Amino acid sequence: MTAAAPVLDPDMADTAQIFVSRLRSSAAEFATAAGAQTAIVREAVPPARHRRSRCRVVLRYETGEESDVTFLGPVSSPTRAKELTMSHFDTSIQLWLGAGQDRSRRWLVPDDDAAGGVAVDVTAWLDR
Repeated sequence: MTAAAPVLDPDMADTAQIFVSRLRSSAAEFATAAGAQTAIVREAVPPARHRRSRCRVVLRYETGEESDVTFLGPVSSPTRAKELTMSHFDTSIQLWLGAGQDRSRRWLVPDDDAAGGVAVDVTAWLDR
């Protein structure tokens, strides 16, 4: 006998899909904000109560140089509107990229899955 598959809330599944699609479609804006030739969103993970949102962006500059940056956003919360988390994460990434990509210890956090072992905590950067 096999265990029943978990039932997903259709609204949450749709929201997660929209979140991922939005980040992936923001690649061109990320490249423009960073002054890069191209950008690829390698990873897009929606927020949940138990995890932060994530976005890994690889930027390629005209010189051929690449930059691989992972961004962490907020954790989903029942008291926070899901639209707020979705609509501000991509915009916040663009702002960080366009503001000089400062890698201050105040918003860099250890992250074993990120290139270089650190990720940009967008929430901490916005609170600077």
